[in-house]
Amino acid sequence: MGTDGVDRAALTHADGPAVDVPALLGAMESRDPEVRETALQALEHALCRWGDVCPATAPAVPHLARLALEGPGHREELLRLLGDIADGTGEPGVLGPARRAVAVALPALLPLAHDADPGVREAMLFLIAACGTRYALPLLPLLRARLAAETDPEVLGGVVTALALLDAGDGGVRHALLSDPRPRVRLAAAEDLLRTAAPPLPGDVAEHCARAFAADPRPSHRGRWPRPHVPFTERLVDDPEAALRALAAGVPLTAGRAGHRPDTGTPLVCGDESPWFPLAQAVTDTWRDREADVLPWALRAMTGEDWELNWLAQTACALPPRHRPGLRDRVRPYLSSDLPDVRAAAVAALARAHAPEAVEEAVRLVEELPDRYVTARAVDAVADVFGAGALPAVRAVAGRTAAAHAELVKVLARFPQVAVEVVGELCGMLTRHGTGRPAVAVRVLGRLGPAAGDAAERALRVCVTEGVHCEVAAVAHHRVGGDPALALSHLRRLMTERPGYRLELTGELGPAGAPLLPLVEPFLAPAAGLGVRARAADAVWRITGRTEDTVTPVALAALGWERPYPGVRHPVETLTGMGLVPRFAVAPLREAAASPRRLVHDRMGGDSPHPDHVLREAVRRLLATAEVVG
Repeated sequence: MGTDGVDRAALTHADGPAVDVPALLGAMESRDPEVRETALQALEHALCRWGDVCPATAPAVPHLARLALEGPGHREELLRLLGDIADGTGEPGVLGPARRAVAVALPALLPLAHDADPGVREAMLFLIAACGTRYALPLLPLLRARLAAETDPEVLGGVVTALALLDAGDGGVRHALLSDPRPRVRLAAAEDLLRTAAPPLPGDVAEHCARAFAADPRPSHRGRWPRPHVPFTERLVDDPEAALRALAAGVPLTAGRAGHRPDTGTPLVCGDESPWFPLAQAVTDTWRDREADVLPWALRAMTGEDWELNWLAQTACALPPRHRPGLRDRVRPYLSSDLPDVRAAAVAALARAHAPEAVEEAVRLVEELPDRYVTARAVDAVADVFGAGALPAVRAVAGRTAAAHAELVKVLARFPQVAVEVVGELCGMLTRHGTGRPAVAVRVLGRLGPAAGDAAERALRVCVTEGVHCEVAAVAHHRVGGDPALALSHLRRLMTERPGYRLELTGELGPAGAPLLPLVEPFLAPAAGLGVRARAADAVWRITGRTEDTVTPVALAALGWERPYPGVRHPVETLTGMGLVPRFAVAPLREAAASPRRLVHDRMGGDSPHPDHVLREAVRRLLATAEVVG
């Protein structure tokens, strides 16, 4: 039990029982700034990680507020943490008390809105806005007074933003501020006018944003604002023409504040790294066929980061051939980089841009850096683009299997004429546990089939009996040796113990998988769920060739427009193999393929074709070749 009567042991935070919170709050009383900084980071991490509040958050709020008022320092950061809590996410039974605790603490903190430190004043604006209309509407007079009294341009921009978030009104005040001489004020006004506008975005407001940002492009120290705020660069993405005009008006390629985590969409919060949001990358990840439009700015703005080169590699996949030479010329200098990641990304970008020297550069990478994942990515790009022309790089991989990264060895599955020469080495990999190599070796040997020979058949049998990637090894054993008994026995036991598990592997056996049909066919029923039904239908079709009860479940899954992954059979691919598409699926698939907006996103910015592009092309092939049924 703490001195405040709170049983911390009964509460939890992001890392478990909240027994450490009193000590962390106590450390915030220290006169040593480094001690406070360490404690603050721990509190942010524990009480509001990624914006998620926890049971220990609400009881800590009064102490955080007291520290912001009376503590020895870090006042701005404490106010922002309180704002993050008010703007946080979580279970209603946890989030509600946390927000109410901040609202209760807010009145005592209001004098800080007039603090001498502009950072503190701006943090108070953030906190007020984070409390939302439910708790902060009575504070509109205070904000309007600050609008008249504030002298710091960036803080004044914050006043504009906070007022707009709490009381958007008709936008008259913000329209008037578009002519303010201070760029940060103009940007705040225009930014919120864009937030409340519907696409196509008003051209004059978008241009006001662009000009104001270009006039003062320094990163704002304020970071994000609470919901429903949207940084203007993120809003521009909803209108690609406006985004392109903004780039032309001087907004840098990488302009924008990070408002949300790219992987989950949750807000970035105090203490997080806040990378600049790449406007051009966002345009091409949101809209189809815009690569050539943003390429000139991308090439001009390059600084030599590996992620930039990876994005250029992906961009090159969709570029018309006439745009490739300029990209190649811009990328070639990075082949001499001392940074392996940059050099490998340059090779991948050149490969995607159909530069012939990419093959020779990939060979050099394999010889010098065989154990690097980035080398595997570059060799994959070369193999994708040049096919048989990539053989020199693939043979280099075969000569470095002992040292090669597991992902690099995987390329051998696409070149059986090379893989067959290193079957012994692949069999040896099956026992190198903890390296990722056994799974890759199983895959490559299975792809070779009978050509892998007796040694591979024996080695794969050992994998199954010893439980090493056993279900996949069992299927590979069948492909290599031709006898399905081991695979049938193993999969039957596995599927009996775990019904519905790895249904797709039964289909890999083809007609030899018929004895397993009684374990697969029950999952064709609607009660199994869409994804499971589709996998079961794919397996039944591959085993029996039946389409009367399998094409519909697969087509329903295809309409989900799920992201395709390498090595995983997509429902669209299955329909193409069947040569059939149900009539009910034709119009939705055609409409999705024709959409100018992407339906699948690639937030991580890979160096291979955009997954939405891959899926759209697959759908187009399906609609062009399949027979319409039903």
